[in-house]
Amino acid sequence: MIARLAFIALAATLLVPAPAHAQKFQPGSPYICPNSEDSALDCYLDAVVHLYRMCRHVKSIEILEFGYADSQKGVNGAKSEYCVDKQKINIVRPYQAALRDATPWGEVVDHLRSLQAYWLDSMANLRWHDGEDGGDYEYRVDKVFEELSYKVDDVRVAFTTPPDAAGKPAAPVRPVHKAAPKGKTAARKGR
Repeated sequence: MIARLAFIALAATLLVPAPAHAQKFQPGSPYICPNSEDSALDCYLDAVVHLYRMCRHVKSIEILEFGYADSQKGVNGAKSEYCVDKQKINIVRPYQAALRDATPWGEVVDHLRSLQAYWLDSMANLRWHDGEDGGDYEYRVDKVFEELSYKVDDVRVAFTTPPDAAGKPAAPVRPVHKAAPKGKTAARKGR
């Protein structure tokens, strides 16, 4: 009986994946980054544009259904708000994986942080602002694609430079000389 319980316990532990394995990010997720399968950095750079585009389409549908002014009234904007919330969650793991890949490049990390901040701001600003002209709204939300393109290019260009550790010359090593305390040298001279 004890042998059976031990066997069942062993089998149960083998069937349950380890938490670290279950949390591992796979760069190439067809939902999050459909156009990139190379690295976590490439996936993230693909994801920022793709996920923004998805929520932009959802918001466009709401505007077609209800019009600009009514697209935020009541529950009319619920689908686009849900899309934004969902994509903010979906971007976390690709962003963290891209930061890990870019760790040796300080400039790349800075550009990634700037890109992430811009993306989050752009996602929050998909909403139509009261009194905004339809043409102004369309220009504002479509201009984000151009800005994302520039920011992605900044990351890629910075990534082509040597890593910070490889690009800096080694600091010169200074020899350490211990000076004798003043009191002891004076005492030796007098002897």
